[in-house]
Amino acid sequence: MIRTVAATRYVMPFRQGGSMPGLVEADDDGLYVLKFRGAGQGVRALIAELVSGEIARALAPVGLRVPEIVYVELDPVLGRSEPDYEIRKLIEASEGLNAGLDFLPGALGFDPLVSPPDPDLAAAIVWLDAYVTNVDRTPRNVNLLTWHRHLWLIDHGAALYFHHGGGPYTEAARNAFPQVADHVLLPYTTPEALRRADAACATLLTSEVIHGIVALIPDTWLDDPAFATPDDHRAAYATYLLDRLTPSRPFLDPALIARGTQEEGGA
Repeated sequence: MIRTVAATRYVMPFRQGGSMPGLVEADDDGLYVLKFRGAGQGVRALIAELVSGEIARALAPVGLRVPEIVYVELDPVLGRSEPDYEIRKLIEASEGLNAGLDFLPGALGFDPLVSPPDPDLAAAIVWLDAYVTNVDRTPRNVNLLTWHRHLWLIDHGAALYFHHGGGPYTEAARNAFPQVADHVLLPYTTPEALRRADAACATLLTSEVIHGIVALIPDTWLDDPAFATPDDHRAAYATYLLDRLTPSRPFLDPALIARGTQEEGGA
């Protein structure tokens, strides 16, 4: 289950994010990184954050960690005292249900050159990002944190980019993901580790797990006019994600090819 909290105070923006997420305090006294529904990619970025993040959480047995994801109710009154016009308008445009990630105080940006990851953990993260078509885990934008000596995955709003083209979604389910060749962790894994991750992750993501995750998407985030009802829209996401898991899984092929080429080049 996803908890719902209400934002009580806007603390500060994170200007390094393209959608300008903000740090908010909520009525449970927690701090959350708020992803605004009024930002450029709208509610579909929130769906990507929720679905991809919870898929990563389902892969915890292979070592993946994601901060708790919550629904955040936002009252635009929080923006009235904000001096920055852009931020004030963003808050005003985000009234209602938004997405938030538990803030990890003291977390540091992950640098694989300083702390090379375990090849199997790197492979699992590469697999996840290829599966959910996350274009945003590159050397330019790592989106990984080190907290309490563990690696944490953040910021999945750029994943599931197929849904920006509108339904039906199943036409894209079997597509490869060539962008994975630029993944920041690909050089730290091996083809053998990628194949182990493929077997382990696909086993964990059962039909029950996928349907349970898709069921978490709120009705108010399902805005694609190609679908008659929110349930039809959820069913399309589930079908896409399950079709993508059908053997063989071509989304991983570019990673295997690129990693094999890297190994040959380093030989």
